[in-house]
Amino acid sequence: MRPDGAPMPDEAHLHPNWKADDHLIAALARNASMHPREVAMRERDHGIWNEVTWAEYLTRVLDMAAGLETAGVGPGEVVLVVGDNRPQLYIAMLAAICLRAIPSPAYPDAPQTEILGQMRREGIRAALVEDQEQVDKLLPLRSDHPDLALIAYDDPRGLGGMEDEGVVALTDLAARGRARLAAEPGLAEDLKGRACAHDVAALLHSSGTTGAPKGIPLKHGHVLAAVRNASAAGYFAQGEAHMAYLPMAWVGDFIFSIAAALELRFVVHVPERQETAQHDLREIAPTLYFASPRAWSSMLTRIQVGIAETRGLKRALYEHFMPFAIELERRRLGGRKPSLGARLWRLVGEALIYAPLRDQLGLRRVRRPYTAGEAIGEDVFLFFRALGLNLRQFYGQTENCGLAVAQRPDDISLTSVGHPFPGTEVRIDEDGEILLKGDNVFDGYFRNDAATAEAFRDGWLLTGDAGRWVEDGQLMVLGRVSEMIETARGERFIPTYIENRLKFSPYIRDACVIGAGRDFLSAIVCIDFAAVGQWAQENAVAYASYADLAQAPEVVKMIEAEIEAVNAQLPDGPRIRRFVNLHKEFDPDDGEVTRTRKLRRSVIDKTYAPIIAALYDGRDSADFEAQITYETGQQGTMTRTLAIATLQPGKGGA
Repeated sequence: MRPDGAPMPDEAHLHPNWKADDHLIAALARNASMHPREVAMRERDHGIWNEVTWAEYLTRVLDMAAGLETAGVGPGEVVLVVGDNRPQLYIAMLAAICLRAIPSPAYPDAPQTEILGQMRREGIRAALVEDQEQVDKLLPLRSDHPDLALIAYDDPRGLGGMEDEGVVALTDLAARGRARLAAEPGLAEDLKGRACAHDVAALLHSSGTTGAPKGIPLKHGHVLAAVRNASAAGYFAQGEAHMAYLPMAWVGDFIFSIAAALELRFVVHVPERQETAQHDLREIAPTLYFASPRAWSSMLTRIQVGIAETRGLKRALYEHFMPFAIELERRRLGGRKPSLGARLWRLVGEALIYAPLRDQLGLRRVRRPYTAGEAIGEDVFLFFRALGLNLRQFYGQTENCGLAVAQRPDDISLTSVGHPFPGTEVRIDEDGEILLKGDNVFDGYFRNDAATAEAFRDGWLLTGDAGRWVEDGQLMVLGRVSEMIETARGERFIPTYIENRLKFSPYIRDACVIGAGRDFLSAIVCIDFAAVGQWAQENAVAYASYADLAQAPEVVKMIEAEIEAVNAQLPDGPRIRRFVNLHKEFDPDDGEVTRTRKLRRSVIDKTYAPIIAALYDGRDSADFEAQITYETGQQGTMTRTLAIATLQPGKGGA
């Protein structure tokens, strides 16, 4: 890409079928012209839903674009975006796109060191942020990155009239833009037509499990191809009601809340706060709902905890109809049609349990529920399908706009992720790696030619995932090719495959399987505090903290049973023989997992080396010196004694 943001001559030839004027801003302008009074976005503010029509949406984007340009934002400029989902941030991102600048979202809870690294790698001079918290996070970074000249914020609380130099309200920028547009009659049309299909629409990022995150530039043509492919497969429909609650730095939010919303005229609902998202979900009642397997599992845990606290007829009805529906769904997925009596009884359950529960969850209108990101537990998957949701899995990566393969509505499997979308080619090479090709696949990493060269072979994207085709033509994803390792006995395994199955248990939030070059497999387990806490209450197990609960002998025994069940389901080969319940959850702030909760194995290996040593030297406990950070910022240490459990041969052990 040239310094002014225009595509290099050879870039346009990468996608000769793209039309230059087919871009996100053109889609927004089309909606404003053809459906000016239709609602495009709703935001809940102090309990009131405020609406923005398509005509207003375009006007606000153009106002902001003209204002950002007066502040020095121009073509090719990478603009940092930090904050939770807010309409003003979406508008500001599209305004930057109008100017052929490149929005680069970061996770709002990312520490300063991560933000600073991103700013340096991308030469960032301007930032769009949510509130005072993010302004306060960025201002000190100017001493290390003096190029940061502009910080534009949405929420004025704590900031109005007290801004540092270069800190300005987004509303003030929009006001400047309106004045410009009034004084320059041709500016609005000019802004609507500047973008190009070959421009980068967003700079997203890899998870950074093995190093600094790589920048992933997604062009207008890429994201529109992905949305259209998904729409052709019935994955999206015109006019969906969608809730924007996913992190803005994640590809799913950009595709759902911006690209698909503009192309297919979604009504995007923005919850009041992340903390109220589940409450707001019931008022929104979306027709389209995506959640990670972890989120679906957490929702099931909340239901189970709520039912455990319920007595009388309601609990009796639930305990009768839910197991009945789950078994009915299991049989249906196995190819057995339910009898007439079973179908009639299912209708009774629909009236008494299933429909009321879907309504309570905010899912009564959902026609397209999805999950992706990692394998989903069979119990979780069956539960929500039994509840009456046609829950489906899909597979994708940021490099292919998150949309490549999905299950069809009438072709569901517990173990595979579905069929390729129209317009997406998938094959598996001789090493078992999944390769992709299509207009939804990105063209290369940002300022990283070496990584780009490693990512492609003969025009095919090397996903890094191992997979295979199953009998019905669906794709099964096994795990990361790079994580295929061997034990000392030469037995090969993929840790993520086993870890995902451990996390199918409602009692296990995270797990790290160890065993490369060892005689057997072991595991570090992080319990799910809510689910295990409820189990402890039901089983009269006393505890005072997460660490106490994790080390309770009864809990260790219960987790042992969960691991035995997973071992019994694993194919022939290595199985987990020893494990330890950690005294805390893996934490992205400690570098143990990424913001999307992918394990950083090198950090875990280093941090918990004493525990890993104890797992393999036969000890029945490990003393671990944990670092503690107090509210004052001071640090200290605390020694924890962690119990190590050994699984008995013949009960799931190796």
